[in-house]
Amino acid sequence: MIVDCAIYRDGRRTEGPEDLSDALQEARASGDAFLWIGLYEPTEKEFDLVTEEFGLHPLAVEDALKAHQRPKLEVYEDSLFMVFKPVSYEPRSDTVHSGELMVFLGDSFVVTVRHGKDRPLGSIRRHLEQQPEMLRLGPTGVLYSIADSIVDQYLDVATELGTDLEELETEVFSPSAGGSRHTASRIYTFKRQVLEFRRATVPLAPPLARLAGQMASGATVPFVQEKSRPFFRDVHDHLTRVNESVEALDRLVSDVLSAHLAQMSVRQNDDMRKISGWAAMAAVPTMIAGIYGMNFDHMPELHWVASYPAVILAMAALEVLLYRLFKRRGWL
Repeated sequence: MIVDCAIYRDGRRTEGPEDLSDALQEARASGDAFLWIGLYEPTEKEFDLVTEEFGLHPLAVEDALKAHQRPKLEVYEDSLFMVFKPVSYEPRSDTVHSGELMVFLGDSFVVTVRHGKDRPLGSIRRHLEQQPEMLRLGPTGVLYSIADSIVDQYLDVATELGTDLEELETEVFSPSAGGSRHTASRIYTFKRQVLEFRRATVPLAPPLARLAGQMASGATVPFVQEKSRPFFRDVHDHLTRVNESVEALDRLVSDVLSAHLAQMSVRQNDDMRKISGWAAMAAVPTMIAGIYGMNFDHMPELHWVASYPAVILAMAALEVLLYRLFKRRGWL
């Protein structure tokens, strides 16, 4: 469905004709205007009209309709196609949710296609409408604002994940909760959240570097103004910080998992030592009782009156000796 449609002229929003073809012709005729159409999870039938009017490439249209794409930048003859993965963080469940946002740029038009509930474009559009100088950059200004807003959201999510990791570290190294059976599950779940976040941020670096003119070839990108490169460089720098944070989070959560498994192994060894110590203590009276439980007539002190208390005292003395020995060595 079409969420919003407007013509922007000289940095100001103006309402244009309802017919997309007439609106696009009016924007191109002005020379300093462009048409911005926003769509939310359009059907193939709804998108056919947009495809026909703007001459969008069928491969890009297929990607926009089916979604489930990696962040990327593709240049076609009549348009530029870029994919973003907006990310949001749910503090109640400590989970990362991602959506998809596709942007088509062409001669005097911008078409945005959004999938999922993450990062609605209404707030970006309203914020951009308060910055006429950015709107004067035309479709390039819209692309920059979208990229800047999404990467800023990445920074917030990275901060939230860092806080969660600190709490997880505290739990792992806590004497009481570190060995909980649910700790390993929490660590693995957190690692999955980091992986989901990483799928959104890492592939976006090459497209932004290309828009910023930081690729080896240094070639310009069609439909993007040359003077906008510093803006995209700034966004790319922010994304670099995010990716560094993601890499650090991934390494740290792997270290936390290794530390947890090491702690579990140490605690299992401690438990095995304790079990072995108690088993050894139980073996001594069992052995003595087993010997004197044999039905032989000729056994030492078998008919001695004091033999029973003597054996009991010997058992107790050996138990005390073994207990003190194991306790001194840290087995009990």
